Amino acid sequence: MSRNRHLQTGTKVKTNLNERIMQAFIYLILIAFCLLIILPCLNVLALSFNDGKDAAKGGVYFWPREWTMDNYNEVFKDGSIMRGYIVTVGRVVVGTTCTLLCISLAAFALKEKLLPGGKLINFLITFTMLFGGGTVPTYIQYKNLHLLNNYLVYIIPGLYSVTYLMMMRTFFEGIPDSLEESAKLDGCGYFKIYAKIMMPLSKPVIAVVGLYTAVGHWNDWFSGAFYMTDNKKWPVQTVMQQMLSRAMSSEKEITSVAQAIAQSVGRVTSDSLKMAAVVITTVPILCVYPFVQKYFAQGAMIGAVKG
Repeated sequence: MSRNRHLQTGTKVKTNLNERIMQAFIYLILIAFCLLIILPCLNVLALSFNDGKDAAKGGVYFWPREWTMDNYNEVFKDGSIMRGYIVTVGRVVVGTTCTLLCISLAAFALKEKLLPGGKLINFLITFTMLFGGGTVPTYIQYKNLHLLNNYLVYIIPGLYSVTYLMMMRTFFEGIPDSLEESAKLDGCGYFKIYAKIMMPLSKPVIAVVGLYTAVGHWNDWFSGAFYMTDNKKWPVQTVMQQMLSRAMSSEKEITSVAQAIAQSVGRVTSDSLKMAAVVITTVPILCVYPFVQKYFAQGAMIGAVKG
């Protein structure tokens, strides 16, 4: 009774010893996970700003010992990084926009109870989640569709995602039907209802799906490596993957550019170039998170309840 009285009056409830121990244990676990994520990132950041020859001696962990911007200057001298950035940014913008448009239109149609064959269509769409096409059949299919060495191979395969479609459809179903019925009485058609009612009210799920899609496009190196033989059409992640792959096989063969730099400059090493390249390809997408973070709880949790 006293605990309930405290809750009703708004006074602070004292926790017992067991609860405080449990809270401390949870905080310790969360802090440990944060450190596991943050410390490697700080190490990469420190090495990217540190003199390459000095870093090779060891002892540089979370703060540069000899500051320099040479690593970044030399990375950007390689035109493949900048070309990759242009391809990646274009892919993220166009791909995310097209995906949101296609998924939202499909979700709006599938949430309509009067859609002919709606249940069958929903079943068939969900059924596809059980199977994967496989790498070789997918490659053959893309070849038959003339998508190889075509920028559309970055866009078309990602236009639909069953998971995102179900999230958005469920979110649409949570919007009161009375809004749609009132709009119909005012003479609105389905497209106007979609554009004027559904989309403005669906900012949380749009933000979540949009961010996940953008991150997927940004981090995808596979499409460029397998479906693009023209390295001028590679996204920046594929450029990075090829660089790191060659570095793992031979530290002396990262790229011809890296070799020339190491010989002429003397302060830049293959490892310092790799660290700078990792930072360059990672930081931009991280800057997007703060702008959509407020939508995550509502968009991800409500949309994740499958009906």
